[in-house]
Amino acid sequence: MAVYTEVRFDEAAALIERLQLGTLTELRGIQGGIENTNYFVTSERDGQTLEHVLTVFERLGFEQLPFYLHLMKHLAGRGIPVPGPAADARGEILHSLQGKPAAVVDKLRGRSELAPGVAHCEAVGAMLARMHLAGRDYEREQPNLRGLAWWNETVPVVLPHLTPAQAALIRSELAFQNHTAAGSAYAALPRGPIHADLFRDNVMFEDGRLSGFFDFYFAGTDTWLFDLAVCLNDWCVAIAPDDDAVDGRPDRARHDAFLAAYESVRPLTAAERTLLPAMLRAGALRFWLSRLWDWHLPREAALLKPHDPRHFERVLRARLPAHAHLETTDASALA
Repeated sequence: MAVYTEVRFDEAAALIERLQLGTLTELRGIQGGIENTNYFVTSERDGQTLEHVLTVFERLGFEQLPFYLHLMKHLAGRGIPVPGPAADARGEILHSLQGKPAAVVDKLRGRSELAPGVAHCEAVGAMLARMHLAGRDYEREQPNLRGLAWWNETVPVVLPHLTPAQAALIRSELAFQNHTAAGSAYAALPRGPIHADLFRDNVMFEDGRLSGFFDFYFAGTDTWLFDLAVCLNDWCVAIAPDDDAVDGRPDRARHDAFLAAYESVRPLTAAERTLLPAMLRAGALRFWLSRLWDWHLPREAALLKPHDPRHFERVLRARLPAHAHLETTDASALA
């Protein structure tokens, strides 16, 4: 959520008026994240203050974005707390600013919980399962654009920036993930729309209750297990960037709580139990790779703070077979 495109106040005001959201009173760039340009927008309508988020999409095109925006609309209609896109008088939810696609969505109430406890993990785990089930009848399909095909394309690009040990690890893990994806167990995994980026900063809590999931712009059609693994790798690991021995290590209590809450809504299949350790490694590889890409090949932005890729390198190393006792024990315990 850096700012790559400087949106003028009058441009934003015209869009807000077209969406019948009143008169724009404040436009404030959002720092954090690295994919799109985002602004908080505040407007006044009929004596009420309205708050939304304006996103200008920097990499996604007009042909890709209907999948994300209509998915959010679909999930909201089924009771999943996600920000709804604002429509104009013709019902259009995808708009344009400076020739780039743009959208305005509701601003969720609350704040992100960056130091989650067991109760937070239980809430997210159960809602994630509800979200997966709610998406079963979503008719649009679009591949996970940061899935295996992207990993295969991007690893050669980042290799020149790695140490020999890092290069050996990333090559080995990519080979393992290609082998896994070619297997019959992987083919049997349940699939549907997934968030694919449901980190701590993409979930809101208000007064201790989960108030919403947001930032669906990495979503795609993929395995539900991969979505679960991405969450376990963020919500249920230690974040201690100043301590290599701790950073990225799984937290058993949060891991167990998240997985049990998810399964209380949607129990895992036998194939999912078998492949959970592999998907935990896949989730770690995906974010190590994307952070390497953003770190070494950054784009210019008015507000930009790329994430340190070393955290997910540590997560991946912690998920390798020598450390796999946690995942396999937890999955079998819930059988």
